[in-house]
Amino acid sequence: MAEHDGLLDRARRLGHEVFAPLAEAAEPARVNRPLIRALGEHGLLERVFEGSAVALCLLREGLAHGCTEAETALALQGLGGHPILRFAQPEMREAWIPRLAAGDAVAAFALSEPDAGSDAASLSLHAERDGDGFRLTGTKIWISNAPEADVYSVFARTTAGAGARGVTAFAVPRESDGLSGESLELLAPHPIGRVDFDGVSVAPEQVLGDVDGGFAVAMETLDLFRPSVGAFAVGMAQAALDAAVDHAARREAFGRPLSDFQAVGHQLADVATRVQAARLLVRDAAVMYDSGVRPVRQASAMAKLFATEAAQHAVDVAIQ
Repeated sequence: MAEHDGLLDRARRLGHEVFAPLAEAAEPARVNRPLIRALGEHGLLERVFEGSAVALCLLREGLAHGCTEAETALALQGLGGHPILRFAQPEMREAWIPRLAAGDAVAAFALSEPDAGSDAASLSLHAERDGDGFRLTGTKIWISNAPEADVYSVFARTTAGAGARGVTAFAVPRESDGLSGESLELLAPHPIGRVDFDGVSVAPEQVLGDVDGGFAVAMETLDLFRPSVGAFAVGMAQAALDAAVDHAARREAFGRPLSDFQAVGHQLADVATRVQAARLLVRDAAVMYDSGVRPVRQASAMAKLFATEAAQHAVDVAIQ
């Protein structure tokens, strides 16, 4: 437990002191490479690639308290890189994971499509056999870190009409011939774009996992990252609560601090209770994952739902 508290406190401190200034100096909606390199230099990305859901939740909660841009950059790096870590052949893993963990390269998780959203069973990006490898043709859209990522974990249709059983995952470097993309103008502080595949050639060693086994790659990755979405919300909720408590202690009305008024105290106590309950739901889902329980989708969904609603409530009360 002490190790958990130490990791949470360290992520929170680095978020405020180191990463926030890097985020403020960055160009909006572009990959912030100095920030990602700093995440690597301080060892946080290496912790992500250890594959522990508890550690990931602690990191996301702590960073969200001090710098949401750093939190998002860390999560996206892990999401894009995890399929390579877990399912790539040794040569591909050795080529990319050290660079991703150091923050020297940027990864992206390329699942969503214009007509399929994030439904992996309905993907239409076509992977046609080409000798021992494949050629990819089609489009991915709403991809975080696109089009600037250095490597994409891409999910494509290898067997027509097979639903989830006909999808394969590939590691595709940005410099691949026939790969292009563009940024999308959205209300998001991090880059989101589309990626177009015009007969992009991928070799057998770029397959992640098994041919037609890409659905399992996607689900295993999402199972790890789902609980930590709630942790992100908990970190923001705690930041809002801390700001409200500080303000209530300093601001006076009718000759005494706001915190002395029972109505204010009741609101803050209610928020604190919701935040702690959300934190425990998130930790429970993460501990289940690390203990080998599969699937953890119900526990993760409950944690995400409760934590995000608790965060919304915390922000509303803090503003009031």
